[in-house]
Amino acid sequence: MINLHRPFIIHSPEMVSKIIKKRTPPRSIKRHRHHHRRKTSPVKKNGSFSVIASLNKSIKTCRRRIVRLFSRLAHIATPSTAAKRYRNGFQLLKQEENEEQQEFCGFESNFIVPRALVFERCLLPPLISKTKKTIFLDLDETLVHSSPDPPPETYDFVVRPSIEGQVMNFYVLKRPGVDFFLEEISKKHEVVVFTAGLKQYASQVLDKLDPKGLISHRLYRDSCKELNGKFVKDLSEMGRDLGRIVIVDDNPNAYSLQPENAVPIRPFVEDSHDRELEKLVQFFQWCERFEDMRVAVKQYFNGGGAADDYGFVQLKL
Repeated sequence: MINLHRPFIIHSPEMVSKIIKKRTPPRSIKRHRHHHRRKTSPVKKNGSFSVIASLNKSIKTCRRRIVRLFSRLAHIATPSTAAKRYRNGFQLLKQEENEEQQEFCGFESNFIVPRALVFERCLLPPLISKTKKTIFLDLDETLVHSSPDPPPETYDFVVRPSIEGQVMNFYVLKRPGVDFFLEEISKKHEVVVFTAGLKQYASQVLDKLDPKGLISHRLYRDSCKELNGKFVKDLSEMGRDLGRIVIVDDNPNAYSLQPENAVPIRPFVEDSHDRELEKLVQFFQWCERFEDMRVAVKQYFNGGGAADDYGFVQLKL
């Protein structure tokens, strides 16, 4: 029945739709909407910030370790150059700011530029032992003599390098006393073979000549300089103090840039009575009293009395 005490109002369809739209949504819908409007939790922000901060700390720690490693490498130098700012083979640039006084300022912290290690042209790694002097030895006609086909009457071993795509035979004869020579000088010296020969050939010769690994380093034709069509061995690019190195070579053109560091030697071909390497062993023993090898070479070849007093005959070319 229709209650006559209350007015009965009939709304149009348009009014009904407006009324429905204005109705308040249920509580469950309110909670759902409120859940989606929540702001990002500050805990999450702090968590992401801590991750970034830890990453930056790790980067800074790695950078410090790299700087320490480079610093240790930079301190490996010969005694006469240890106090110099410019070291043989590389120079060390000072760091403008002190790392220990810098504070970590979170994500916006400014990193200090680490020390830079600028490498110059240096053909050898840093010298491990500061007490050792370095002897550079030529290969062909100094330590051995090689001949291509046909095979000679006398030879010690054969190498077969591939040169420009063609395999060639080389019959190698060792200079008398070469094994004893390498054994003796390697005890107190750094031994480096510096040859103008091709690596394909010379590396095979050295593998058979030095099975004990007495030779510390090998340098080939690609380490030489070509001046006026001749191969020159520049000792200033070795990363060594020139006062503590000497080169033994039968070719004067090879040491034309540093003749004061050179010990000439007769070319070896097939002389079974050759004794030049035995004389060199005595020469290097005599040189131990000198700090500067250039002084020893000059005094020895200028006919100084000290060499005669030592009790052996000077090298005569």
